[in-house]
Amino acid sequence: MARFTRRSTLALAAAALPAPLGAQGLWNPTRPITLVVGFPTGGQTDFAARVIQSGLQKALGVSVIIDNRAGAGGNLGTEAVMAARPDGYTLLAGNISPMVINPHTMQGMMIDPREMAPIGLILRSSLILCTHPSLNVGNLAELRAWIAAQPRGSIQYGSTSTGSLTHIAMELFRERLGKPKMTQLPYRGSGPAMADFVAGRFSLMFDGASVVAPLVQAGQLRCVLATGRTRSPAFPGLPTAEEQGLPDFAFYTWTGLFAPRGTPPEIVTRLNAALNAALAEPPIRARMTERGAEPGGGSAEEMGRIMAEDYARWGGVVRANQIRVES
Repeated sequence: MARFTRRSTLALAAAALPAPLGAQGLWNPTRPITLVVGFPTGGQTDFAARVIQSGLQKALGVSVIIDNRAGAGGNLGTEAVMAARPDGYTLLAGNISPMVINPHTMQGMMIDPREMAPIGLILRSSLILCTHPSLNVGNLAELRAWIAAQPRGSIQYGSTSTGSLTHIAMELFRERLGKPKMTQLPYRGSGPAMADFVAGRFSLMFDGASVVAPLVQAGQLRCVLATGRTRSPAFPGLPTAEEQGLPDFAFYTWTGLFAPRGTPPEIVTRLNAALNAALAEPPIRARMTERGAEPGGGSAEEMGRIMAEDYARWGGVVRANQIRVES
């Protein structure tokens, strides 16, 4: 996965400030742009689209309209953009699940999101592994000991749905621990899963930093580790998995900006510059970090490398655990 540091992201963004954009003689939109989100309002992907909306409008000089097209695990929105004209006026805010996980878990998918034109990374966020306070564990070593002491098959964990990153991340975690027996309890989203988690229905769950932060702060959940290469902005005192001795367990959930396949390079370049300009604005960066996310940025090629690396990583986990979802 490409490395994004504060310095490199700011440098890329500074090189793409709005003033030079119009002077470059590249494609300039003349009518509103539709930004499709394949999920309902209120989630992480919708937040990513809305937090950059004003910055894109400023950089491009036209309105950006958010269009939520939820369904099929994000595939409906992805399909809509793939079928659109490659003229820069229909874009996708696509997250890790429909872009690189669904093709492995959903049999018979008629689309390949890898055919889309990547524009750039909007944001990324660590997943946070949390436990119910009744376990009385606060780090990976204590969690390992607790798991080893439980009767075989008695441990239950929650996920936002079968085939979601929260599900597959736990299966990768089990692999790293020697595959202790655990049972998944799938839900329809973070809301209902967290309600049952707080109530003590199950013991463990991965979810995004922005989802679990208020519950951890209220003492309703305890956090054990973060999955990023560096500590989460929402949990600066929480060591990462690798800091706690869990090898090869650094990954993120992310949302990127994409265009239909066949979009001309000059349009991709212009949109990438606008995205970097938006991400250089301090209020936008502050809103992201307040939610526990890291601002993205960088080139279209870097977004493509992130997709390729995560496609390979999660495809291997899906195959190893025979995870299937009805498409």
